[in-house]
Amino acid sequence: QVQLLESGGGLVQPGDSLRLSCTASGRTFSSYAMGWFRQAPGKEREFVAAINWNGVITRYADSVRGRFTISRNNAKNTMDLQMNSLKPADTAVYYCSAGQRRTMAVVTSSGYDYWGQGTQVTVSS
Repeated sequence: QVQLLESGGGLVQPGDSLRLSCTASGRTFSSYAMGWFRQAPGKEREFVAAINWNGVITRYADSVRGRFTISRNNAKNTMDLQMNSLKPADTAVYYCSAGQRRTMAVVTSSGYDYWGQGTQVTVSS
């Protein structure tokens, strides 16, 4: 089993940048593919970005491609999401996730086995 803890959320203005981090503890971090999802008020949880076990394969939602970058450091048991050019539509609770299909960058929530508690990102002027 693995425990996940997100950090780095906050209140920013449109156009600003923010970097989210996910720290994992428990089983070997490199055993997992990792992902970021988000959920806005009144909406379903949606895929944001994913990365396979060694960082070679990444996938992004169309809404964030070119603005967000996912990365991981297996030596530090961490995964990051660099978010640039933030928009009010990016406002949501962001969740870190871990899945056992380590060779893939999984884009569906059903492909993940473990979830963090989430961190709030608010983009507002």
